[in-house]
Order: sequence, then structure tokens, then C-alpha cells
Amino acid sequence: MNTLNKDINNLKIVENLKLDEERALYNTNDTIIKKCIFDGQKDGESAIKECNNIIIDECHFNLRYPMWHVNLVKINKSILTKNCRAALWYSKNISIIDSKLEGIKALRECNNIVIENSKIESSEFGWKNKKIKITDSYISGEYAFFESNHLDIDNVNLNGKYSFQYCYNVEITNSYLDTKDALWHAENATIKNSYIKGEYLAWYSKNITFINCTIEGTQPICYADDIKIIDCKMINCDLAFENSNVNALISGSVDSIKNPLSGKIIVDDVKEIIMDDKIYNCHGEVIFRKKD
Repeated sequence: MNTLNKDINNLKIVENLKLDEERALYNTNDTIIKKCIFDGQKDGESAIKECNNIIIDECHFNLRYPMWHVNLVKINKSILTKNCRAALWYSKNISIIDSKLEGIKALRECNNIVIENSKIESSEFGWKNKKIKITDSYISGEYAFFESNHLDIDNVNLNGKYSFQYCYNVEITNSYLDTKDALWHAENATIKNSYIKGEYLAWYSKNITFINCTIEGTQPICYADDIKIIDCKMINCDLAFENSNVNALISGSVDSIKNPLSGKIIVDDVKEIIMDDKIYNCHGEVIFRKKD
């Protein structure tokens, strides 16, 4: 993460203002914006646009499109309400710390973002971004991270359908994901020490590795290629691995496995193995682990 490029003691300060004009602080640079409120009858858009090297500290935003085309921005202990739709677009070198983002489409087509200890409630959050690191945070909203890449997610609680679709180069650790249709068409992802709950996980994905995870939900990992499952549990998982290339080591029982295309699935127990493929020549092996 790039840091602010000037000594903080040399930055100008804008403090304790209430601003509601269109582009209220347009092209503001090398500035601390502290304890300001962006709200009012004029209902102006794009308050902080085309700005560079700024710190936003303890501010309250209640207007649309507040930060577009900004660079080197630190947002600290601030709130962007539901009215702040499309809050950060086309921006780069951003850190968001101890803050709350509530508006739809909060982060799009941005590059080099760090989010720490924050709460995000935003449908269509994080689309088409590059290089995002998120730690110790909560995210709620449908279609999170659509078509984003180089994601580093640690200790995050995510709730919302259709997350991580068409993403690549993803690492998720120590997280809880309650998310249907997650990781569809995703490539090059590793999920470790995490709980993934939701139907239809990782369909059409490629090169996905799950390590020491719990996977819960019907029909996981179908029509997928180069899937590795290492020391994981699978709860309420039926019709798993259809037409997929899977190598798996699974603890406990799987409800049912259907037509794995190739690979070896080592498991303690399977309630039902379905091998009735007439189209794809599925020949994956299901092997029962030898017990002591």
C-alpha cells in the first residue's frame, strides 16, 4: 500500500465544515479533511473529486458519488451512508480504516485498496478492482467483488449471494462466508481455515484450493477444473463434484457424490455415489479412507 506522499505535519487542514455544494472540495490536494459533514439542501454530488493526497478523518457523508478519480486517500473513522451510492470509483491507493460504508456500489474500478476493521453494507461492492486487501471486517451485499483480481481476504465475515464471481488470484483465510453461488468462474484461488456456507459453490471455476475448511451446502464444485480439497469437512453436501476434475481429502461423511470427471476423492464415508454419466465419460475415483 502506498503511503501519503508528504509529511502529515505539512498538510493543510479543512475542519468542522458542513458542505452540500456540487463538487464542494473539487481538486483539493495535500489536505486533512476532519470532522466535516457532507449533507444539506443543495444535495450536491461529487464532493471530493479529482483530489490527491488527502486524509479524511471522522467525517460524515450523506451525498452521492463523494470520491471519484482520487489518489492517495486515507479514510479513517468515517461514515458513508446509504445515500452515498457509488462512493469510490476510478481511484487508486486507498485505505479505509475503522469506517462504515453503506451505499450501493461502494467501490468500483479502483486499484490498490486496503480495508481494515470496517463494516460494509453495499450491494455490488468491489466490482472490477485490482489489488484489494481486507482484514478484520464485515461485508454484506450481493455480487461482492465481481470481476476483481488479486484479493487478500483475512478474518472477514461476508454475507451475500454471488460473491467472487469471475475473480482471479484470490486468497481467503480465517473467514466466514455465507454466500450462495460463490466463486463461479473464479480462477487461481486459495481458501484456508475458513467456513463456506451456501449452495452451488465454485461452479465453472479453475485452480481452486480449499485447505482446512468446512464447506456446507448443496451441489458444491460442479463443472470445475483442477480443484484441490485438503483436510476439509463437507456438511449437507449432496450431488458434489459433478463433471469436475477434483483431488480431495475429506474428513467425515459426504451426503452424495455425482459423476466426478477425474481425480481421486478420498473420504471417510459417502451416503450415496452416483455414477450414471452418459455424456462426459466421467471416471473420477471415490476412495474410502482406511481406518485404524
